[in-house]
Amino acid sequence: MSKKKVVVIGAGFAGMSTACFMAKAGWDVTVVEKHNQPGGRARKLEENGFVFDMGPSWYWMPDVFDRFFEQFHKKRSDYYTLERLDPSYTVYWPDTEMPIPANYDALKALFETLEPGSGVQLDTFIKEAAYKYEVGIQKLVHKPGQSVLEFIDPALIAGVFKLDVFRSISKHVGKLFKHPHLKQLLEFPVLFLGALPQNTPALYSLMNYADIVGGTWYPKGGMYQIVASMHRLAVELGVQFHFNQSVTQLGLVHSKIKTVVTTPTHNDGISKPLVFSADVVIASADYHHIETKLLPQNLQSYTPDYWNSRVMAPSALLYYVGLNKKLTGIQHHSLFFDTSFAVHGEEIYTTQKWPSNPLFYVSATSVTDPTAAPEGCENLFLLIPVAAGLQNDTEELREKYFQNIITRLENRLQQSILPHIVYKKTYAHSDFINDYHAFKGNAYGLANTLLQTAILKPSCKSKKVPNLFYTGQLTVPGPGVPPSLISGEVVSAQVVKQFGN
Repeated sequence: MSKKKVVVIGAGFAGMSTACFMAKAGWDVTVVEKHNQPGGRARKLEENGFVFDMGPSWYWMPDVFDRFFEQFHKKRSDYYTLERLDPSYTVYWPDTEMPIPANYDALKALFETLEPGSGVQLDTFIKEAAYKYEVGIQKLVHKPGQSVLEFIDPALIAGVFKLDVFRSISKHVGKLFKHPHLKQLLEFPVLFLGALPQNTPALYSLMNYADIVGGTWYPKGGMYQIVASMHRLAVELGVQFHFNQSVTQLGLVHSKIKTVVTTPTHNDGISKPLVFSADVVIASADYHHIETKLLPQNLQSYTPDYWNSRVMAPSALLYYVGLNKKLTGIQHHSLFFDTSFAVHGEEIYTTQKWPSNPLFYVSATSVTDPTAAPEGCENLFLLIPVAAGLQNDTEELREKYFQNIITRLENRLQQSILPHIVYKKTYAHSDFINDYHAFKGNAYGLANTLLQTAILKPSCKSKKVPNLFYTGQLTVPGPGVPPSLISGEVVSAQVVKQFGN
């Protein structure tokens, strides 16, 4: 008996996770990818001896990665090694800078210097966050979001109040801590979820547990080592990959997909479209793009009004910068909260305009990894969170913001940077749209607000096409690398449940 065939669209984290789980279930798996390498938004950029991770740069929740490999009777260490960063990161405020120690007791002592008694409060906060992490990561994120009945679980019902779903993380933090630096420090991790702290359920203090207890790590060789490892695992499981292939048509017969047609992204005049037969299609590419560009209107699960009413996580202005010198005093991760946290958040999420004086983030992987830059050089990845859907994404605008943040970085480090730039690439809204078909040029998918959680997210199963499924940051469980790995597992289970092994 021949194997059932599944075509996975997109070789990002969710797509490759899906491919691995479908191969494990005994399916014939083909992955088609628009770009010339796996990774999706986590691609690798190599120029002039500098090596940049183009997307995700934080490695949190190492247990999720370890669990992924263990489900294939492998160890993460079979593929790549980790180094815990200490300090985890440094935060810059207008009046001070604060390296955040990896050691918990040292962190408590740091808290006490800012607010007497806050060390004990941190114990309380982390104890509650540990429970939320255990339930959230082991139970909630594995729910496929197909029915409210999924949440009739004795453990969930018994602990519903401890999960703090109906209170905001901002109120939760504010109840225990008063110093503005401590409040911002504990609120910042939820920015990874794409919403303001006052709009994010306190359930997500589980992110603080991931930060403070789980730790900030670096996969040696860069975040792309995760991509390369997942690709290697998928190939070992028998998955077939086709790169430089953009999906241009879904062949439908009686509302079911029978074929997936791709066109070469680098057409040399000889290459022809490829046609893949499919029993099931799983899209890890942009959900909105698949729905609106590859399906007729009568087979789309959601209306334009639905999509336009979604609260999007931010997009990003990104800069990949190579310096011909080393910097002193810079850490692997730096957060610049040296301007108004509240004003920038309001501009991103409420007024949705280009920020007046943005917060920004710097990753200097060459501080930890000498292979990220030529000898004696520095590799900088800079990110400004901005609202999705903004217009006027021009090189002039990008340069204006670049000058702003580089000047602030020079002032804080007391070193010159601009004269030492030997490589620079910018990346923003129009690039996210061109490269990933990203809805409104988003970088992180949907914001994890209460009304966009679990069953209130776009479904991982098409409502109109019985053999079309979705995975990735616009469906359950949500944005981020660990959730994307879990998303692949969740959707694969749904496919197997419906169609068998």
